[in-house]
Order: sequence, then structure tokens, then C-alpha cells
Amino acid sequence: MRVIADLHIHSRYSRATSERMCVEEIARFAKIKGLNLVGTGDFTHPRWLAELKESLVPDSDTCLYRVAKTPDLPVLFMVTTEVCTIFTFENEIKKVHHVILTPSFETAAQINDRLSKYGSLASDGRPTLNMSAPHLVEEVMEASSENMVFPAHAWTPWFSIFGAFSGFDSVEDCYQDMTKHIYALETGLSSDPPMNWRLSKLDRFALVSNSDSHSFWPWRIGREANVFELERPSYFEVVDTIRRKDTERFKFTIETDPAYGKYHWTGHRNCHVSLPAKEAIKLGNICPICRRKLTKGVEQRVEELADRPLDFKPQGVVDFVRLLPLSEIISTVLRVDSPSTQKVWSIYNSLIERVGDEYAVLIDASKETLVSVADEQIAEAIVRVRGGNVRIAPGYDGVYGQIAIFEDQFGEKVSPQRVQQLNLSDFM
Repeated sequence: MRVIADLHIHSRYSRATSERMCVEEIARFAKIKGLNLVGTGDFTHPRWLAELKESLVPDSDTCLYRVAKTPDLPVLFMVTTEVCTIFTFENEIKKVHHVILTPSFETAAQINDRLSKYGSLASDGRPTLNMSAPHLVEEVMEASSENMVFPAHAWTPWFSIFGAFSGFDSVEDCYQDMTKHIYALETGLSSDPPMNWRLSKLDRFALVSNSDSHSFWPWRIGREANVFELERPSYFEVVDTIRRKDTERFKFTIETDPAYGKYHWTGHRNCHVSLPAKEAIKLGNICPICRRKLTKGVEQRVEELADRPLDFKPQGVVDFVRLLPLSEIISTVLRVDSPSTQKVWSIYNSLIERVGDEYAVLIDASKETLVSVADEQIAEAIVRVRGGNVRIAPGYDGVYGQIAIFEDQFGEKVSPQRVQQLNLSDFM
């Protein structure tokens, strides 16, 4: 059975999250997207955990949950959360986000009892804890050896294990003696497997991809995901597959092009300056316009730590595909600013009704099928994205990258990296 899982999302109790982010809406749009396993997010928040207990029922003996009101809906939930730890390491303040997976509401409550000593769990869906990363792992694993912890969006400049502003140079520096319990890293929107493969010290870790979504809209939830082939989906089967980096069961990850992420290149948003790593290094990371320090991008941070050349691929790794949300593809072809317009929805819904779900449209549907529903240009755009034949003006300093599927979308004489970036406010 193909299982497509997005294990890192947020509830409405997290900052900057849709007020409509409830279990029923998450499940409804997960089905439209093609997800059949979703993380609950935010189980550390007491009010959200209470809602989860009311809204979800156990799925037999899988340690996963179904929606109580619609138990036949083919979407399962895994109990998950994200937390932020703030601590001092070698006289520097470190701020790192972590994802926690747990097999039940009971173990979630046990984790909460332990973590509540280090910060207010009710203040935000992603709580800030005054404890070190190894201490967090120790507390979580003492609650249950079946729990899993991995660093969230590992390369973003702020709040990540390798972040340019408060991160570390290695997993071992961050988690110290608790590294033995770390089996995976989350790539985040601004990195993908090839970038992580450039660091030989990361070979032992599985690379997982999740959306970190703050909304249920299909251009957010599932924009990155993990694809498994399992006899039967269960918490233990998923966790074991990740721990073992089992390529027979862990088939591939779904990635957005890292250039589309908000922090791929080094740059300065206020001055509309964005630079690849080598150019930024030549400038000493100083903005050529205002002379202030540039926000270091993920590409440059990877370059600093890499010990392998570009395009290096280790043996026996989980594969990946690069996709873009279907709504974004349609809105780009139609040259409209938002994927939420009625014109985009009309085409989107027609494709979903014909093919089944968004992933089926993006990955499986033939061009002939696509043309029978949408026009030739939209069908061609989907095929180009599927084949990696698109250009993106890289994102920088909090600004998402700009997609160009067809040559005329950047203009004939304008290099993509020099185009003023669009701040896609619908993407979070």
C-alpha cells in the first residue's frame, strides 16, 4: 500500500496559523491532496490535545487515529508536535526546533508532563522550552522508547540545527550523547537531499520531508511529504522504516525545488539583493547597496560545511522527486498572483475530479489525461514540473522564489536571479 505522509503540520494554536485549522478540515484537504497519513501537530498544547482526543478515534492496533465523524475517510493521523529549545552552548545562545512523534495520546500526555517543567505549553502550539537539545531527547525517550525526535527544517537560518545564526556544525554537537536516538533530519523547504548528500557526516541519517504547514489549503499542506510502500500503515512500521533507512519501504520524498524556499540564496530583502553562495562570499556577506550584513542563505551554509562536490549521491539512499503545488502551477500559467482565485480553483477541481487527488495529477496522470481536462498549456506545465524542466528565481531573506515554467515568464533578456522576487503571501 502506498502511504504518503506529511508528519509536520500545525494547529490553530500555533502563531500565524489559520483559525480554521481543525481535524475535520485537515483531513478533508489531506484527502484532496492525496495524503493518507498526517501528523496532528501541536500535541503539547493542552487545548489542542483535548480537541484531538474528542475528534479522533484509534485505528485498530496501528497506533494511528481516524476522524471520529468520518471513520471511513482514508486519512490517518499520527500524534506529532514541534518544540523549540533555547539553551547556551560554548557561550552562544542556540535556538533549535525539533519534531516529536509518539504512538498514542497516553505517551503524548507523559511527554507533556515532563516538558511542562521547562516552559509554558499553553502559550503556543510550538512551545519554547528552556532546555538543551540533548536534555529534550532524554526526557522524550524516557517517556517511551518508541518515541522519535528529529531536527525540524534543518537548514533554515533561524531556529534550526544547522542554522546560520544559532545552529551547530554537526548533529553530534547539538545532541551530544543523545545523538544515538536521532535517526532522521527534516530537509525543510530551502534544502533537498542532494544538498544534504554533500555532507558525509549526514549519511547515517534518513532524510524526511514535511510541509510544516500552517494551513490546510492544498498549496500548503503536503507541499513536501514522504512516500512509503507498506503492507499496512502503522506508527511502528513508519518509524521502523525511517530508523532503518529501508529503501524497500521508504520509496522517496516529495520536495519543492529548494530555490523556491524563502532562504535559499543569501540576500537582503529591503534592497532586493539576492546572491548565490560564491558571489556572497566574495562580497564578505555585505549588502552592496546598504552595506549591512546579508541574510546568509541555505546554499551558502551548505557550502561552508560540505566535504563533497555538487551532484554527489551516496549509495543506498532514499530517492526523491521535485514537485510544486498544483495550484501554484495553474496560477503561474494563468499569470495570477494567488492560487486561491476562483479561476484557479475551477481548473484545479476539474483535474481532481477526473484523476482522483493532487498527487495523482502531479505524479501519475498522463499528458493525454491532463489535456482532456485542462488546456494544453496547463498540461504541459504539469509535465514540465514533473520532469524538472522549470526555472526558479531563488528565494532569499524571507522571500519565496519565483517560478518560471515557460521561457517568456522571466522575459527574454532577464536572468532569473535578477528578477524582483514575488512575496507569495498565500504560501506560508
